[in-house]
Amino acid sequence: MTQPDMPTPPWERPPKRRTPARVPLTRERIVDAAFTVLDREGYDRLSMRQVAAELGVAVSALYVHVRDKDELLQLMYTRMFEGYEIPEPDPEHWREQVKDFARQARERLLSRRDLAKLAMGHVPFTPELLPYVERLMAVLGAAGMPRRVLAVSGDMLSTYINGFALEESLWQQRYRESHTSWHKLREEVNDYFASLPPDRFPNLVRLADIMVDESNDYRFELGLEIILRGLASYIGEPDPDEEGEQG
Repeated sequence: MTQPDMPTPPWERPPKRRTPARVPLTRERIVDAAFTVLDREGYDRLSMRQVAAELGVAVSALYVHVRDKDELLQLMYTRMFEGYEIPEPDPEHWREQVKDFARQARERLLSRRDLAKLAMGHVPFTPELLPYVERLMAVLGAAGMPRRVLAVSGDMLSTYINGFALEESLWQQRYRESHTSWHKLREEVNDYFASLPPDRFPNLVRLADIMVDESNDYRFELGLEIILRGLASYIGEPDPDEEGEQG
């Protein structure tokens, strides 16, 4: 006689598969994914669709947290400033303070692919970033520059830092694509300048051996020093509007 099927005891049943808990979608996760896409695809190919695919969600889900791509780029730009350290103004050491700021900015811009390109399209005048601008202006202002110079000094520094980092990142990409080392490229450029007709290009021929001989670190530091010496030359000069008020 056939025995009736007996139910399997609970302790002998295979465990039920559980669906992993869905991680809530947040702005932070969206920005994290956007940076992952930026590193992989580059700035020109970064899209909301790519970010959604990285997160495994529909594109429409992103718009619950981010208005559009422009806002996403702004959030990525804002993220770049997190942890920035701008010290209290020190009139005796303002140049070193500005140099530290510039070095920190360059390092951050080079930490991710095309971040310098992203930064070139934005300005730090949002409520989240204005405190950084204010602190940098305080450092520069403590040196005693006239207002007309101080007003453009921050933008000038930012343009130099962003532009330098952008050029660096573009050349690094060219090295990777062409499989050419910096040393080989330097030799080719130096040889090219040296081969120019000296009667037509006497200055380029004279500088051929050092035209691209130094490292990027050296070039960045020298360019920064040139800018700071220029700013320092204005210290103590009165503003035209102040002279008018005194008259």
